[in-house]
Amino acid sequence: MAHDQPPPQAAEQPEYPSLRIAGFGDVNFAISKYVEGPRGFSQGQFALHMTSALSPRVTFFGEISFSARTDAGTDTPPAAGFNAEVERMILRFDKNDKLKVSFGRYHTPINWWNTAYHHGQWLQTTIGRPEMIQFGGRFLPVHFVGALMEGGVPAGGWNVNYKAGVGNGRASVISRAGDAGDVNGNRAWLLNGFSKPDKPFGLEFGGSFYRDLVTVSASGDFDETIVGGYVIWHKEDPEIIAEFANVRHQDDPGAKPGTWSHAYYIQGAYRLPWQNRLWKPYVRFEHVGVNPQDVVFASVPNLDQTLLGLRYDASQFAAIKGEFRTWTRGEASQRNYGGFFQISFTF
Repeated sequence: MAHDQPPPQAAEQPEYPSLRIAGFGDVNFAISKYVEGPRGFSQGQFALHMTSALSPRVTFFGEISFSARTDAGTDTPPAAGFNAEVERMILRFDKNDKLKVSFGRYHTPINWWNTAYHHGQWLQTTIGRPEMIQFGGRFLPVHFVGALMEGGVPAGGWNVNYKAGVGNGRASVISRAGDAGDVNGNRAWLLNGFSKPDKPFGLEFGGSFYRDLVTVSASGDFDETIVGGYVIWHKEDPEIIAEFANVRHQDDPGAKPGTWSHAYYIQGAYRLPWQNRLWKPYVRFEHVGVNPQDVVFASVPNLDQTLLGLRYDASQFAAIKGEFRTWTRGEASQRNYGGFFQISFTF
């Protein structure tokens, strides 16, 4: 061996922990016939995603958001200008592709949108989320604190996946999760299954089942059952997303039938082939129908909404979106309409 040859290099060993941070932000402008939500310019959420490998089979994921407050500067002492939230904090142990176990605070895997798109608005085609799974909304539980088991198997090309979780469901304020502990002595649990078949490529479909005991301070405890399903076509030309959810509440099991409320949406988009595929028009129709006898959902509004929009990817990491929306909040309500614009980005 020649003495002037360099010695062979040892394989570079990964270092732990290996923290990486990604950020998201958006700025919005809105105007509508009747006041509903912010008007004029508003700052959207500023969100940070943090990932860190702690070992070859242990990973951490965290998400923090900062949201502008409408009551900033009021009261004594004055309210802060922004709310800070720990949106997700998850520690996951991977045995293999068939079995992964994690603990922490999740976006509840109760429907597709809630786990596919997070607090970075740049990630999704549209400006806003469907109302049935809106952050701060009350129709579906957006967050979940507990433990989750998940995995997948090829299954002859069907690529079947599962998620099963147990933890704290809704807090006494039903738009919140039980972050500081369960509001009652009953754990929420969920099952989610979905398939991503090899053919046709881009298709995904699945369903979920969720059970909890919801405590409403003024009205007592209610059994909650949620059944949902979805069909997705994961392509830009076209993109199709359709989901539904049925929610049942019952205050005295066996004594009388419970109340069912439902929600669904369907969204279509198409990445236009010219000008480097930078333009993406889209349309969405959504409906929320709340049973008027549902005590738990007494403050949840109905909705029938249609929106038309256009997304322009100004760069690989920034997008400009514009939407026209028209909607009603029940049969007796006046039809509202408005224009909405957003610049969203990641860094």
